Amino acid sequence: MTKRYALGIDFGTESGRALLVDVETGEEIATHVHAYANGVLDETLPGGEALGPDWALQDPNDWLETLRVTVPAVMKAAGASADEIIGIGVDFTSCTVLPVDANGEPLCNDPALRKRPHAWPKLWKHHAAQPEADKITQAIRDAGDPILERYGGKMSSEWIFPKIWQVLDEDESTFDAAARFIEGGDWIVEKLCGQEARSACMAGYKGMWGGDEGFPSKDLLARLHPRLGDLVGTKLSNDIRPLGGKAGELTEEAAALMGLKPGVAVGVAVIDAHAAVPGASVTQSGRMVMVMGTSTCHMLLSEKKINVPGICGYVKDGILPGFYGYEAGQPAVGDIFAWYVEHCAPRSVHEEAASRGVSPHQLLEERAAALKPGQSGLIALDWWNGNRSVLVDAELSGLILGMTLTTRPEEIYRALIEATAFGTRRIIEAFEESGVPIAEIYACGGLPQRNRMMMRIYADVTGRPFYVAASQQASGLGAAILGAVAAGKAGGGYDSPTEAAQKMARLLDETYQPSAEAHKTYSALYQEYLALHDYFGQGENNVMKRLRAMKHA
Repeated sequence: MTKRYALGIDFGTESGRALLVDVETGEEIATHVHAYANGVLDETLPGGEALGPDWALQDPNDWLETLRVTVPAVMKAAGASADEIIGIGVDFTSCTVLPVDANGEPLCNDPALRKRPHAWPKLWKHHAAQPEADKITQAIRDAGDPILERYGGKMSSEWIFPKIWQVLDEDESTFDAAARFIEGGDWIVEKLCGQEARSACMAGYKGMWGGDEGFPSKDLLARLHPRLGDLVGTKLSNDIRPLGGKAGELTEEAAALMGLKPGVAVGVAVIDAHAAVPGASVTQSGRMVMVMGTSTCHMLLSEKKINVPGICGYVKDGILPGFYGYEAGQPAVGDIFAWYVEHCAPRSVHEEAASRGVSPHQLLEERAAALKPGQSGLIALDWWNGNRSVLVDAELSGLILGMTLTTRPEEIYRALIEATAFGTRRIIEAFEESGVPIAEIYACGGLPQRNRMMMRIYADVTGRPFYVAASQQASGLGAAILGAVAAGKAGGGYDSPTEAAQKMARLLDETYQPSAEAHKTYSALYQEYLALHDYFGQGENNVMKRLRAMKHA
């Protein structure tokens, strides 16, 4: 019997990967990772031009190189034939938005514009558009428009409208040169199938688009700036396609780039975190999926339509058909642990780890696991990259309280993990306080299978069991699932994401159960976290913002 495979192509913050999946069994046959040559551009452009504070850009040529390198690599590793590929799905970090010319070429590839920062794609964690985000929030409130109620009451600097407006504010000639502004995932899909097919997932969560409401009105956008009034329908397409839909078929040019055959079904792009929901086998209401890596995204399916303060948004059919898909998030999790190990852990930690043949993370985890909740005397706020939910404030910063001359490296490491768990508990409570119940929690991404201590802490802090996805690449698997759905049953795939996920995704046997004793201690610590959270995050003491202003000045 001929094998049937789907490809999930996963574009992350530092790298991209291809995942080849057996459509019938869900077996992950082969994977290949390609590190972006230019990574995250947050200090200078490749030519050396300086970037300002809070900038984060990428090179779209790194994305194309990912296609060229990873797909042939997994095909070779699996010994698979091009005839056996029935569908391709794409997931992408979002909102990552790039300006392109009339031919769909990124403006940064134009020699005349290459030295201009605004000609490059703005990565999801580009926060330099915060002034525009604040002005949009105020303008919407002044207009009495209810649109922000779907997004926790506040515009994020990470979304598409602030980023586009920043281009207009700071470099109008680049704004004029852009024929279109397009999400990175939508651009990759266009490169694959030769036609634009914008994702309802990306437009809904990052572009204030609703299936019933559409984009913000022309009048509202014109309130922001006269030149933004005509943005939708000109530089921003309003042709939005649903998840699970077929965007088109692989062109001859794209097929040649990847060593495949033309005509393969290509699915509508999906945000990487959202793809992880079917990749973690979740297809039912009340299940929260936490995609845990450099950051954490909290995805929740619900049959209820409720405004939840401080979340990133909810979109009808935004994750799976038939549900409202809710999103919240923490913009730094694994990034915080990596920062600590790289910049703060003493030399002795690195030397002992090297002598034992383990990583510094593994050594610190081993030491920290021997500590009891509260034993370190430390508490931290997890805002190293701002707070996405529920404060929606990129200008907040991290804090560690309680250090003394006897504080050890593993105590700080554990306190940072606990802080991210407290942040997740605050998000869970925001949902439930608003009437959106959470029955179960599922974890996936790079961290859950690598750091068992962290998962025990999360269970103890929240007082809930944690289930873990079997796939270490749930986003890529979810993209492959949507690729199989794009092919449809007639094309060797499936007719719905639910059907595909039931066949292609699964969980690990182990579940992390909370300890009642540890939960009691952590609940007391959590009250201290909340006091600090509100004191520094709700405006009572804006010292973090004052320090930030001094730094930038």
